[in-house]
Amino acid sequence: MYRSNKKMLSISTCVLCATVLFGCSKGTETTNTTASTTAPAATSAATAAAKETKAPDAAKKTITITYRDDGTGENGTLFKWFKDAAASYPNKDVIIKQTPIQASEGDYFAKIALALKSKDTAPDIVTEDTFMLNSDASAGLLSPLDDKVKTWADWTNGSFIEAMKKGVTAADGKIYGVPYNTDSRGLWYNKQIFKQAGLPEDWKPKTWDEVLSAARTIKEKAAKDVVPFWMNMGKATGEATSMQTYEMLLYGTGERLYDDATSKWTVKSQGIMDALTFVDTINKEKLGPPLSKVLNGQAGNSSAREYLPKGKLGISLDGSWIAGNYLPNGAAPWPEYKDVLGFAPMPTSKGQAPGSITLAGGWALSVPANAQHKDEAWDFIKYALNKENSQKLVIAGGNITVRADVAKDPGYTQMPFNAISTDYLKNAEFRPARDKYPEVSTQIQAMVESVATGTSPADAMKKYQQDVTRIVGEDKVSVK
Repeated sequence: MYRSNKKMLSISTCVLCATVLFGCSKGTETTNTTASTTAPAATSAATAAAKETKAPDAAKKTITITYRDDGTGENGTLFKWFKDAAASYPNKDVIIKQTPIQASEGDYFAKIALALKSKDTAPDIVTEDTFMLNSDASAGLLSPLDDKVKTWADWTNGSFIEAMKKGVTAADGKIYGVPYNTDSRGLWYNKQIFKQAGLPEDWKPKTWDEVLSAARTIKEKAAKDVVPFWMNMGKATGEATSMQTYEMLLYGTGERLYDDATSKWTVKSQGIMDALTFVDTINKEKLGPPLSKVLNGQAGNSSAREYLPKGKLGISLDGSWIAGNYLPNGAAPWPEYKDVLGFAPMPTSKGQAPGSITLAGGWALSVPANAQHKDEAWDFIKYALNKENSQKLVIAGGNITVRADVAKDPGYTQMPFNAISTDYLKNAEFRPARDKYPEVSTQIQAMVESVATGTSPADAMKKYQQDVTRIVGEDKVSVK
């Protein structure tokens, strides 16, 4: 998620993209009364501003919004949502310009960090994965919103789920964004494949051994082109590898990445060995997809949009949001998904309390410190994330809402898997809100990929211990 193997090329690409205001992707300009049009890919902020002053609507202000385009372009959920919100936005003196970045998650974070450092390249609104928010806030790249939210009725009257505000609160206690979704993780499985393999269609594994047993049964009894089990295992899928794979496993052993009581990172333990051994078993027994499929940045899209809908994947350790792909306006429409798929809780390693585990994350809209139209950006955020627009977004994207009022709405609750995905949050864990987490996460990705490609769990853990110790300092690590 963070780095590709071609590091120098990635850095050069990031600099170029930032210099031309994300010239590697298409900018889309939308007024709130007209259809969107595609802006030239290599238009810089300065050039755009110059053109704006010469245009008939020179008095209008252009608010730029940057988010990650995962390859769906104008068919993407965020593209359509921002377009619709812009079209209905009451302030006719504002033009909303979408400046998406087409990249893997890791490359997106790298490009955003670079772009936010300059007033020439920083957008007015940026989507922040909540795990990166503390790091970007600590680096001075985001504007605190405390003065804004305290006068916003939706924020103070209980409309937002209180616990979700923690994800946008940095270590300094200030708020740096407004969350627009959250998520849970579990085991998606194909009921038809399970039936063919003689496995229960109402599957609720109690231990990791039961998960592995099901994967082995699928390998033995299902069609030869069916992949038994899929989970992210590469550096290219970045945080999806850290959070959806490693941390789901590690936390399932009862251990945590960071010990709040001692303020130390655990770098050597039985829990780490158990998590890596699970990854090792999947690969040694050939229960997973070919490495060529799982070690590239599109691995998550491949499993969710290709393998599952085509009946070529038995079990996938993934997030609640993937159902959004299958909606009529999704990236991979699949009307039968609600009947074919099941979503089982990920069990703890040996079935120990609380029995299952999930990691919760989410995304937020933030205002960069170098944004040129902060007040106008905030006004649009409030409008975009009101109840009506928030509901449209989470339903279209298949995500879990962060608003208490939306959670009670029949339009939300009737969506397949929303109730069960929300229920999994009762055992939810969150990533450490620590400045060093993004750097530690990068080492997690490297460790998991090394095991996937043949390194022993013991050797991979040893290198992880060395690398994390170098990053955080010897006085900030613990060995169990």
